[in-house]
Amino acid sequence: METAGSFAAACNAINATVNPKLTNRVCLHRDGYWYVHIQLKSEPPKPIKSNIVIGVDLGRREIAKTSTDKGWEGKQLNKTRDKYTRVRASLQKKATQGTRTTRRRCRTVLKRLSGRERRFQKWINHNISKSIIEEAKALKSAVAIEDLIGIRERTNEKPRTKSERRRSNSWAFYQLRIFLEYKGIKEGIEMIAIPPAYTSQTCHCCLHIGQRTNKQFKCTNLVCGWLGDADFNGAKMIELWGCAVNQPGGSELLSCAIEPGLLKAHT
Repeated sequence: METAGSFAAACNAINATVNPKLTNRVCLHRDGYWYVHIQLKSEPPKPIKSNIVIGVDLGRREIAKTSTDKGWEGKQLNKTRDKYTRVRASLQKKATQGTRTTRRRCRTVLKRLSGRERRFQKWINHNISKSIIEEAKALKSAVAIEDLIGIRERTNEKPRTKSERRRSNSWAFYQLRIFLEYKGIKEGIEMIAIPPAYTSQTCHCCLHIGQRTNKQFKCTNLVCGWLGDADFNGAKMIELWGCAVNQPGGSELLSCAIEPGLLKAHT
């Protein structure tokens, strides 16, 4: 005890002599071991100034689709979520019925399963955000995404089935945005958030309002008539909006702002 006491006194003396603004400390934990807490600080690099923008369209069918035609399907994620929902519902029903042993075992399994779905979603978002930021770093470009804050409140007002409501409310789009933002700061990638209105309904070629049917988009402008993947079209439109923010006055979008389709999108 004398040795421990003298060591603690020495640690306190060291901590007292260290710059009080620093948080490096020698502390005794509850487990009886001494630990050195060292805080490391690193300044993020300055954002890369570039005229190139990668647009990212977020969704539930396809978690993310970039304007460089890279996508991540959400089929496996939805399948996993549905499986965990069925398992939880079954265990919760059994936990209120049966013998005491059965109820105890069901509660134990529910506790063990708690967080698995959340960790799986987090792992997917980490991989997607890492790939997008790595591509942006290689191209030395900025990344533009939709500002989807408040979308749950707007979509929940529409009549939908219980399954669709559950899938929408468990959509972790904001987590993916946070991962993109902090990874972008670390690598010096500028993040641009744009309004989501009409991004998936406007043709990225002529800026006219078109028709979207599930995964297909068709431009109704007879001169254009572009037909293709709806998420890719949305990502390209987000890219144009990002260019309008990143290079105001000289972007392709602002030069076409007098087109009737774009004016309709703002009304």
